[in-house]
Amino acid sequence: MKIKKIELIPVSSPLAKPLIMPNTYITAIHSVVLKMYTDDGIIGVSDGGDTSTWYRGEMQETIMGMIGHYIAPKILLGADPRNIEQIVGQMDLLFNENSQAKATVDFALHDTKGKAFDVPVYQLLGGRTVDYVKCGWVLSPAPVEDVVAQAKAALAEGYYLIKQKIGRDTIDEDIEMIKGLREGVGDDVRLTVDANGFWNYEQALYAMRKLEDVGLESIEQPLPRWDIIGMARLRQKIGTPVYADEAAQDLHHIREIIERQAADGLFIKMQKAGGLLKAQRWLTLARLSGLPVLTGCMSGSGLEASPAAHLLVADQWASQFVHENVGPPMNHGQLSTVNPPITDDIALNVPRFEGGKMWPNEGPGLGIDLNEDFIKEYQTPGKDIIVVE
Repeated sequence: MKIKKIELIPVSSPLAKPLIMPNTYITAIHSVVLKMYTDDGIIGVSDGGDTSTWYRGEMQETIMGMIGHYIAPKILLGADPRNIEQIVGQMDLLFNENSQAKATVDFALHDTKGKAFDVPVYQLLGGRTVDYVKCGWVLSPAPVEDVVAQAKAALAEGYYLIKQKIGRDTIDEDIEMIKGLREGVGDDVRLTVDANGFWNYEQALYAMRKLEDVGLESIEQPLPRWDIIGMARLRQKIGTPVYADEAAQDLHHIREIIERQAADGLFIKMQKAGGLLKAQRWLTLARLSGLPVLTGCMSGSGLEASPAAHLLVADQWASQFVHENVGPPMNHGQLSTVNPPITDDIALNVPRFEGGKMWPNEGPGLGIDLNEDFIKEYQTPGKDIIVVE
């Protein structure tokens, strides 16, 4: 089996409601759909998820340029897609960073290999540990009455945890919002806060001391991604557990976080890790250090959410925790993907999210069928498809 053609399609999927963070107002998911054609008729597919200049420094142009002009001609064309370890190793040797582009390739390789062996991707990752994983719901900043209403609806659906992002005009308004949310949902609800690295040390210390009596399960990425030393200092001065997301990028970042005792837990995204193969290494290091791992997403389609869904039911360590890989229901403004079913998505068959739980698709590979009509309709205006063969 050899790869004979790579097709890269820029897609802009509209959101049912904006995703809001400090200095960030997202109304559409700008992603890249990759099709990997083999000489025996298999087509592997993947979706790299939302691009973000502030999170991974990526755009559709950088992902398509890196894959289309470098990875595809130098590594992929003529290669056996079943040799994932070899291909991922070559990408890391030849190209620095660009983990989201590499992950997009890795996802398509796993989909292709699963289809070649006629098994779901989770079987390639060690087999199934659990049938489903538990999920938390993520809230954008808003007036207290709005976040309380949204949280109560998510809890009624069965979600196990509520995460509140910051982003009001001032820190004191964020504090007021978080305190109001706790009062509105009660003391027994698992509640976390995500600062996305937008606080400095002084702001984070001030905010967390004001929130000590709220009973937060964790504060996620309170400081900029580069300030691992600051996170270690902050962790010593507050009672709330500190989790690293933006700071926990590659394996050497995880090692530094562990050595400096800068976090109580970690957040992983498949794109941040560089794909499923490297995410398994990432999780092994976390497991050896006894650090819990929660999984987020790049706010993508049903296809984007699928690699993580397969990994999470396979990996014994990760399967124990509550995850936030909930892009499909959030993007479509509903709490499940079955009532009503989601049809306006890159995936024709979006993974099942129901009762606060997530299941991977069955069937070969990622188990996803592409919605070609949607992809054609929402191809990003002014950007062309790239074909390499």
